[in-house]
Amino acid sequence: MTKLSMQALVFAVLNTLAMSAFAAGAGQVQHLSGTLTVQRADGSVRILSQKSEVAPGETLTTQKDSYAQINMADGSSLTLRPNTQVKIEAFQFNEGRPQEDNAFFRLVKGGLRTVTGLVGKRGNQDAYRIGTATATIGIRGSSGDTVFILHNPDGSTTTRESCPIADCSKLQPGAYHTTYTGSYIMQNQQGSLVIGEGEFAYVKDANTPPVKLQVDPTGGSLKDLASIVVSNKFTQGADCIVK
Repeated sequence: MTKLSMQALVFAVLNTLAMSAFAAGAGQVQHLSGTLTVQRADGSVRILSQKSEVAPGETLTTQKDSYAQINMADGSSLTLRPNTQVKIEAFQFNEGRPQEDNAFFRLVKGGLRTVTGLVGKRGNQDAYRIGTATATIGIRGSSGDTVFILHNPDGSTTTRESCPIADCSKLQPGAYHTTYTGSYIMQNQQGSLVIGEGEFAYVKDANTPPVKLQVDPTGGSLKDLASIVVSNKFTQGADCIVK
């Protein structure tokens, strides 16, 4: 066997092993600091550990002071901030069928950093999306942060204990986003907005169009996640916050 043939064989074996790691699910817990739980489609709840698999229809929740990085089968990753809840609404990736790619994650509350993989970079550019109660964010080969801040039943905003960033006290309820690389599209029925590298955006609710912000509304807390996740070997990316 020639050296070239041997290299091709080794590559094929490694590729098969990589794909088999996700055979039973859409992704896998790559890094974990703290507590991460999953609610299955059947309603059952259990605690996840490193290397646990996740699948469409499941809802992931991080507790206070907990971070989790989920690596998906297409090479993308999600880094969940503390007090975050994300539902994997859909995830479909078939290496030989790019036209069928589909990834949709619903950020119920908290903060999420995303780094895209093959889904959205081949086939349908709109195949990778993040949904919140106020808008849908489309991702085009990018990395960014999104945070969603909720109203409490008594009309107040998220408390410090349940805040996904350092301090939520100065943030109004709604979805916040910043882009690090590439571009994101924040849209709802009232309008759409392209968020380029280094830009910040906000949407108050589903009846209000998204708008750009001149500065980081969190006072630097969005980018603070970069130093936290790097020190814990998490993947850098883009942030989204829901309040």
